[in-house]
Amino acid sequence: MNKDVIYIEPEDDITDIIAKIEKSKEKIVALVPPKKAGVFRSIVNIKLISKAGASADKSVVLVTVDPSIVKLAAATKLPVSKNLQSAPEIPKAETTESLAEQTIEDVSDPEEEAKETEETETEEKSDKATKSKDSDGKDKDGDKDDKKTEDEEDEDDDEEEKPKSSKKDKKKSTKQSGNKFTNWIKAHKKLAIVCGVFLVGLIAFLIWAFGFAPAVDIQVAIKTDSKNFSEAISFVDSLDKENAKEGKFYLEQKKIENTQEVNFEATGQKNQGNKASGELIVFAYFPINIRGYATISNGDSFSFSNLTYVANNAVSLAYSGNGKDECDNKADAESLVDYGCKISAHVPITAVEAGSKYNIAASSTGWSTNAPVNVYSDKAIAGGSDDIKTVVQQSDIEKAKGELTTAKEDENKKKLYESIGDEYYILESSFEQSTSNAEATPAVDQEVSGDKKPALKATTTATVYVVNKDKLKEFIREKADLEDNQKVYDIKNIYIENFTNNGANSTAKLKAQYYIGPKITETEVVEKVKGKGLGDAQREIRDIYGVSDVRIDTSYPWVMAVPNDSNKVKVSFEVKDQDGNAIKEQSEDEKTDGDQKDEKDSKDNKSDNKSEEKKNS
Repeated sequence: MNKDVIYIEPEDDITDIIAKIEKSKEKIVALVPPKKAGVFRSIVNIKLISKAGASADKSVVLVTVDPSIVKLAAATKLPVSKNLQSAPEIPKAETTESLAEQTIEDVSDPEEEAKETEETETEEKSDKATKSKDSDGKDKDGDKDDKKTEDEEDEDDDEEEKPKSSKKDKKKSTKQSGNKFTNWIKAHKKLAIVCGVFLVGLIAFLIWAFGFAPAVDIQVAIKTDSKNFSEAISFVDSLDKENAKEGKFYLEQKKIENTQEVNFEATGQKNQGNKASGELIVFAYFPINIRGYATISNGDSFSFSNLTYVANNAVSLAYSGNGKDECDNKADAESLVDYGCKISAHVPITAVEAGSKYNIAASSTGWSTNAPVNVYSDKAIAGGSDDIKTVVQQSDIEKAKGELTTAKEDENKKKLYESIGDEYYILESSFEQSTSNAEATPAVDQEVSGDKKPALKATTTATVYVVNKDKLKEFIREKADLEDNQKVYDIKNIYIENFTNNGANSTAKLKAQYYIGPKITETEVVEKVKGKGLGDAQREIRDIYGVSDVRIDTSYPWVMAVPNDSNKVKVSFEVKDQDGNAIKEQSEDEKTDGDQKDEKDSKDNKSDNKSEEKKNS
């Protein structure tokens, strides 16, 4: 990965440095401080640099060995690199001290060098003064100086130079000796720190490896046996009467409603022509001296040769009993004596339906009526005409309703069954489909126009009875043939036959297949094997009735025993039938959830019943 190297100038302040970091296009930014950079000697500025790098999503590295800057970088966890080629790291306290010592040893002190230079110059000046003095003495004592030989002068020069070199060598030797001692102490100090860190790490690892890391996963294979179940059961019509342990189950009805439409053939014939009409004469005889009356109501029917007509108006025949002057037959003395007083009236009539067949001639005989009068016609009944149309009749609608009831039965049954949850057993023999609110277009006696077929729209209701599966399983577990050390692991192939829906006396027979095996729980297995070696733990579990195989997996290879901490022991059961097929055992949590759901459903049902009773009242 590329990095951007930024050399900081002495005059740059903290805002300039942050701006350079933000402008950099590389993910890694290396800052090289100058020798005299006061801005890097403030922990606040170092924190601002670190924060600016984090905000710009860049990794900022300081390239320096200055101990004061390194110490501040360690406090703010800002990476530091000795040079541009070395890997950056976040310095620690000992790293800061090491850099400080290295700086003191490897970098010469300017004051010490100046002091040494000053001492050397002082010695040289002293030597020159001595030589000058010796030269003056020679001029004064001329004879003594002449006696000296060249060899003696050379010896004097050697003696003058010897103290100088000896002093420098001694100083250099002392410094080298001190450096070697300091390096030896530093090397042993680093070795002691490394050994200490290694020892602490080893102890921490051993504590983790043997105290926290050990965990085991125990897989227990269980083989089951199957048995057949068959018991008579009954049904109740409310949830509060249900008692699964006694074999009494709430019979709940599920339904779906669909609005469906079917076309049908109209077979009715209706004459849409004119109705014949006319007038009848009605009459009645009353005793000559007794008051009497007779009434024809509007709509009273009159028949002639299987043809029916109805009265258009109400007519009354009344006799006051005051003598023959009111009678129609007063001139016929014999009739008056034999039959009494004859009172007559005219009644307008209309045929009940259109048709030319209702046109008949006048006739004094052949008419009949339910009214207490006699009838005849002195004029023809006419005006009827024929115009035959196809219309819908009631028998057509009834036939279409039957077709709609059976139509799409399989489709509606599938939709209904899919809407029912898996927690219910469906009594398929109780399935029914019915129709209601049938509405025909056109309606009864209405004409069917053109080639368009009439249609019947109705509400189709599909219903079926269901029973809660968990309640059935509870009954099976209650009645199952078990030993003391056995339990039911699974129940399959639940089937209800011979169902009779007789309301409160509904009965059936429940059949199923259930699988039994050893009564064993995860807690029992853990308590039996915790703290034991792996081999002993396997033998302990294999000795349990019904266990066919045991496998123990450890978290790490060095784990040789089951931990005493139950939280670090996981137990899982693999239950199989006689054929080796896996069986999913119903856990205690699932059973509890089912009981709680049934209790909630019972409360909801009671609440609904109360609401319905209140509504009805």
